[in-house]
Amino acid sequence: MSEIKDLQPAAIWRNFYALTQIPRPSGHLEKIQKYLLDFAKEVGVEAFKDAAGNIVMRKPATPGYENRKTVLLQSHMDMVPQKAPESTHNFETDPIETYIEDGWVHAKGTTLGADNGLGVAAILGVMEDKTLKHGPVEGLITADEETGMFGANDLPKGELYADILMNLDSETWGKFVIGSAGGVDITATLEYKDVDNDQETAVKITLQGLRGGHSGLEIHEGRANANKEMVRLVHKAIATLDARLASWHGGNMRNAIPFKAEVVLALPKSNVEALKKLAEDQRAAIEDQFKTIEKNVELSAEEVDNPQTLLPVEIQDNLVDAIYACHNGVTRMIPSYPSVVETSSNLAIIDIEDGKAAIKILARSSREDMKEYIATQLQSCFNMAGMKVELSGSYGGWDPNPDSEVLKMLMKIYKEQIGKDAIIQVDHAGLECSIILAKYPNLDVVSFGPNIRSPHTAGERCEVASVEPFWKLLTKALEEVPEK
Repeated sequence: MSEIKDLQPAAIWRNFYALTQIPRPSGHLEKIQKYLLDFAKEVGVEAFKDAAGNIVMRKPATPGYENRKTVLLQSHMDMVPQKAPESTHNFETDPIETYIEDGWVHAKGTTLGADNGLGVAAILGVMEDKTLKHGPVEGLITADEETGMFGANDLPKGELYADILMNLDSETWGKFVIGSAGGVDITATLEYKDVDNDQETAVKITLQGLRGGHSGLEIHEGRANANKEMVRLVHKAIATLDARLASWHGGNMRNAIPFKAEVVLALPKSNVEALKKLAEDQRAAIEDQFKTIEKNVELSAEEVDNPQTLLPVEIQDNLVDAIYACHNGVTRMIPSYPSVVETSSNLAIIDIEDGKAAIKILARSSREDMKEYIATQLQSCFNMAGMKVELSGSYGGWDPNPDSEVLKMLMKIYKEQIGKDAIIQVDHAGLECSIILAKYPNLDVVSFGPNIRSPHTAGERCEVASVEPFWKLLTKALEEVPEK
């Protein structure tokens, strides 16, 4: 079986293979930053790490192209660290193992990192290729996009000289993205004093096998959220079986729909079988309600060591009620683009144990007033439970510019190369373009990329056949960039 570094175009796949060998989960970027700086030195282009941890590269124009507009190629260096339940992969130390099946590149039990490693690989391909014709080119490879777009948010003003921004973080080939949603992180926290456990036994409930997915690209598909499905079971167990909550852990990334959640409930021993029956009934209900979407639902209940402490009853009830009431999913679609989500929220992470509760949500909207609305709704929900609620990492939406000069150029090249018109799209997923535009408002911006499916999950994959036309379009566009 061939390896991905042997695929064509070599300029992208060889560089992407190198990226898979370097651990680069969000928050742990020292190795990839060093690699990128060493790469630039080796191929002879200017590069530096800025104060935000971003890597900036600069390649001078091909002789005769010095009067062309400067193009900024932009991607992010970090990847989402999600893995299958059976995987023992350590994202901070282990390389990503890849394989090719039915024309798609996959990872073995983990996220692939094609989001946005393929964009980074394309930038590296441009930087190293001495045969390409182009005007001045900058590369901006941002830090920690997946956890809060920190690299873009802290990007210094005056650092870049470009006229055109080509963001390479879109995931459907043949579509040019010209707008995207803004977002905000909502974090609700509470400290409480545990009480002694007076129950006879404990049961761990584990819900897993859900599809999960990207909370921007796939939120409209109605996939099950492990935290929202778990709360239905927990609420019933407390109400009917005298159960008490000891701990809750569900989800691990704000921008990933949670596919797994675990709770530990303490209860009278006489009610254990009834709890197991309740769990089986809930599994059947999830299968029935999501029967065209979720096909691998697993919901297990097993007796475990009885914990020494539990949540106080009032705290437990307030938290469970708030989780039950918390909005999750699509709020509404864009009226003028009814196929595109306007506003949504993802109940992403719940951690409750040892006197501390934390609930983390990512809300998105292409309208600032609706972003404020959904954030306030969520804030109100958890305020009523007595939690401290903080909003952070807010970024604005990217307003579409259908008259973009670079869009028209890309559409023309696409039709010449592919023989049909490309699609112009506004995405619900957040892109760094809006943040960069706020600091460099004169940029002409379009986002595009090859086909990537199921990002932010262990099922992430990239279609091999889409990468070569993506590369051809990119390199031809660099050649045809207009004069200043």
